[in-house]
Amino acid sequence: MKTNKIIYYVATVVLTAVMLFSVNMYFFQHEMIKGAFESFGYPTYIIYPYAIIKLLGLVALWLPGYKILKEWAYAGFFYAFVLAFFAHYMIGDGQQGTAVLALIALAVSYVFYKKINK
Repeated sequence: MKTNKIIYYVATVVLTAVMLFSVNMYFFQHEMIKGAFESFGYPTYIIYPYAIIKLLGLVALWLPGYKILKEWAYAGFFYAFVLAFFAHYMIGDGQQGTAVLALIALAVSYVFYKKINK
């Protein structure tokens, strides 16, 4: 049981680090992110709301209890990472590795969250 918790926390910390890096870029490197969103064909007005939603998702993952909210956060992150992977892949900027890392950390975190909360 202790090993499962360690794996869960390590994966969740990795996921959190990736998401905080992303949010940091959205807030403090806005012009660069704006250019990326434009190259994807996404509207740039969603940058700040998307960053806030990412932060709220992290809060949901770290709060004790709130199982349904955690499920929604995991689902939202899953879709975000899959879509981010394909967005980067389709424009060929070579940045899809971060989405893959985040997706792996998310999957490990989710599987071990389920194991330790049976």
